[in-house]
Amino acid sequence: MTRSLLRRAWLPALGIAAFAMGAAGKASAEGLSDLPENLQSLYTDSIPVGPSAYDDFQMPAKPWKWCHSESYMGNPWRVNAANELKRLVGNAQEQGLVESFEMSDSNGDVTQQIAQIRAFIDKDCSVITMIAGSSTALNDVIKAAYDAGIPVVTTASAVTSPYALNIQHNHNVWGYNMGKGVAAYLDGGGNVLEVEGIPGSPIVAQENAGGERAFAEHPDINVLGRVSGNWTANVTKSVVLQFLATSPQPIDAVWTTGSETRVIAEAFEEAGRPVPLITGSMSGDALGYWKEHPDTFKFYGGAILPTVASHNTYRAAVRLLEGQQPIVNTIIVPVPEIKQEDLDKWAAPCMTVESGSIFPVPPADPISEEMMDGYFKNGAGTPGYDFATTPDPCG
Repeated sequence: MTRSLLRRAWLPALGIAAFAMGAAGKASAEGLSDLPENLQSLYTDSIPVGPSAYDDFQMPAKPWKWCHSESYMGNPWRVNAANELKRLVGNAQEQGLVESFEMSDSNGDVTQQIAQIRAFIDKDCSVITMIAGSSTALNDVIKAAYDAGIPVVTTASAVTSPYALNIQHNHNVWGYNMGKGVAAYLDGGGNVLEVEGIPGSPIVAQENAGGERAFAEHPDINVLGRVSGNWTANVTKSVVLQFLATSPQPIDAVWTTGSETRVIAEAFEEAGRPVPLITGSMSGDALGYWKEHPDTFKFYGGAILPTVASHNTYRAAVRLLEGQQPIVNTIIVPVPEIKQEDLDKWAAPCMTVESGSIFPVPPADPISEEMMDGYFKNGAGTPGYDFATTPDPCG
């Protein structure tokens, strides 16, 4: 079979079944053997994991004062995540579970985020949820919150502190599988451009390491370079255009893990270059672009979505506050599968190329309440929560 035929056959066939692979080797750590087998399979040696620090932790009484620490609100994904968490906590306020909600944003300044978290501690918050700006720099302030009787839950950016409960995807495997998807599409050889998110972010480091490992397994794949798009559309488009202007070599695929696939495709169009395979996380504008370019937009990836991240953060935090005890300090959430032929199931009527702030909602909850129960010694569901009430993205 020629490479061109391989490419046409590959797109509908490969899908994301590969996301279940133990790319970095099966993990073994204290507590993992106590998880159900279907949850154990989500871990690899790339995920630091240990026992939870919240056994017999004295949780604050209801109603709770909910505090959320953001490290960067400069892109639509983060804005959507914050808004959805606020909506969920607002529902809990109506149910009498929560007294108030307060959010801070450090805009990429880790020192500022530490100061803002210390202010939350001084305000006697009942729980602090956060997207951490560093995997290590916040450890001391997280310990201070723990010592003050305040549980800490991170999402979308894990920390190494044993005193936090991390909710995350296996980003190392996510990056690895994006690389393996590229390799399968290219039949093992070709030129690749890498587009990373925010340099220095914990999950970017994991994703990059996974991609590098995948490409190391295919010596005929030539990584031409890496640019940083900050997970922001205009930045991503600018750096890709700059790279194309100085790199005349053919580019067969773009490895990225972010939601900026549409602007990457547009950059190639504007540069007069063929649009290559683009990996990444699906978004509303990318689905709109696909509807306009069904024969040229080639996608491989999944959906790391702000709505899902907020739901998982909310559920884990409420369960903690209710006294449900996590078995391990890192909860892994599977990445929803998206195949090329399934794009129409994710696309909504409102999704166009201008829908940069609209993200799809998965057809089904990526981690059911029953599955979430398996992460807790006394898992008993999330009070008042129902994934089916997730707002329509076109609403």
